[in-house]
Amino acid sequence: MPNLLVKPKGDQGRVTHVTPENAGWTYVGFDLNRLKAGETASGQTGAREVCLVWVSGKGETSVDGQDFGLVGERMSPFEGAPHALYVAPGATWQVKAVTDLELAVCSAPGGGDFKTKPIPAGTHPQMTRGKNTNTRYVTNIMPEDDNAAHALLVVEVITPGGHTSSYPPHKHDEDNLPAESFLEETYYHRLNPSQGFAMQRVYTDDRSLDETMAVEDGDVTLVPKGYHPVAAIHGYDLYYLNVMAGPSRVWKFNNAKEHAWLFTGV
Repeated sequence: MPNLLVKPKGDQGRVTHVTPENAGWTYVGFDLNRLKAGETASGQTGAREVCLVWVSGKGETSVDGQDFGLVGERMSPFEGAPHALYVAPGATWQVKAVTDLELAVCSAPGGGDFKTKPIPAGTHPQMTRGKNTNTRYVTNIMPEDDNAAHALLVVEVITPGGHTSSYPPHKHDEDNLPAESFLEETYYHRLNPSQGFAMQRVYTDDRSLDETMAVEDGDVTLVPKGYHPVAAIHGYDLYYLNVMAGPSRVWKFNNAKEHAWLFTGV
């Protein structure tokens, strides 16, 4: 199995490139582009569907010659809601940066008759999840109930320093609906201030997979299976962008039984 911790390569251009082939799985792809004003990112979706997420910055955007104008607003993922654009299979997209731009390209196998469409900031309001030091702030970008894609599920989360997230531990690695769905998942991590770090563990009940990683600003973690809790270190807020996909566009998870008692307090 490939290393579950993916470090960015360089500071500019496409710094992260996760494909089903190099991740050793079937569904999820994730690229991260860092552009200066005037630089361009582009791609062809082919048989896959794509969700472009403006992590920070602004860019002039088009798909198959259709002008979507200037997209993006926030200059930090810790400030404000995300702008995004769903791009259907068989399309060519282009984004020209107007400011420094951090653009995520989330992808999964396409299907159906879904159309390219913008997902403006505020489409899905931010939710507070958890209590006490398990509080985090969740903004859906492409949730399962929006009927807007064949496979892609996309969400971003902000976890305050000293808090846990994706916790109590849960998993979604069995194609056994309605009890559980199988979903591969990536986490794209950002820290504020950027010199911080967080901890993420990915593990299975039998511990055949059990990796604990210190994640730094710009890292991606792969979750092919198992539980995947995250802890933000005191003094450093954590942002992560999740991409999930599998054979069914349903997020049905199961919690680690030994930690079920925690649900009375979180």
